[in-house]
Amino acid sequence: MVIPIMLGVVIIVFSLSFLAPGDPVSTALGEGYTQEQYDAQAAYMGLDKSYIEQLVSYLVNLVTKFDLGKSYFSIIPIETELAARFPVSAMLGLFGIALTVLIGIPLGIFSAIKQYSVLDYGLTAIAMIMAAIPGFVLSILCVVLFGVQLRWLPLVGLDTPKHWILPVATSAFPGIAGMMRMTRTTMLEVIRQDYISTARSKGLKENVIIVKHALKNCLIPLVTIIGGSVAMVLSGSIIVENIFSIRGIGTYMYSGISSSDYPVVMAGVLVISFVVCIVNLLVDILYAFIDPRIKTIYGTRMTKRKKPAVLPGAASEVV
Repeated sequence: MVIPIMLGVVIIVFSLSFLAPGDPVSTALGEGYTQEQYDAQAAYMGLDKSYIEQLVSYLVNLVTKFDLGKSYFSIIPIETELAARFPVSAMLGLFGIALTVLIGIPLGIFSAIKQYSVLDYGLTAIAMIMAAIPGFVLSILCVVLFGVQLRWLPLVGLDTPKHWILPVATSAFPGIAGMMRMTRTTMLEVIRQDYISTARSKGLKENVIIVKHALKNCLIPLVTIIGGSVAMVLSGSIIVENIFSIRGIGTYMYSGISSSDYPVVMAGVLVISFVVCIVNLLVDILYAFIDPRIKTIYGTRMTKRKKPAVLPGAASEVV
């Protein structure tokens, strides 16, 4: 399904870019141009063709040459810019997801174990507040508090480990809230099962029961949330990277949106969509390793497909 999904993404984003207000040709020429100059610039950008011709040309170059197009205003190829910026955005996203997992899952477990306690109510309230605050508002508040008022942390770039703290934290906070709530809900369902009561009756320690038995059966919804966090972190990188002046895909896409440089926007969306599709594919594969029942069902289907059919004339021989 990755191929048709990516094809749909290309068509949708290309169509929105084509129908979006603004004229890249006029932006490139500035003021005081003639009609001949406008026509020549439009031909150079490939914007003198119809919608169908532009779409077909883009798809052909993308499929046959893996060509993401050329920027309207920069002489640097888009592939070169993305190759230089993607590792920064990927590292920022990985650190954000790691922080989400390391904080969200333990808090969700504690909240489920101490249900209806002061700790449970407090963590639930904090999760609701974190989920309700938009990411850009949270980023600006952290900048004002820790960077401007307290001057504890730097605000621009990723030069030192201290530069990573605010961008990673602000990108992870919304995911922590969702992860904690999902962990709490799933854990509450699991710890009420009969096998948990059996494990307690055998005298097993509570931490062994939670980690080895309960948490293991909570992994499928949690892995699903982690996979969805990748899309959230990558899409939110546009805001985070621009607030903290990080040279990643987010700032590259923002500059393309601001200047109507649509090939840059399409390339950025295409790369993010591809990463999300691959992560979702890996999550689906990981299900089989987490839950043996899924692996058994998949193996049974594959066995039925590979099983040779018995010819009608050979039925008596088989009997």
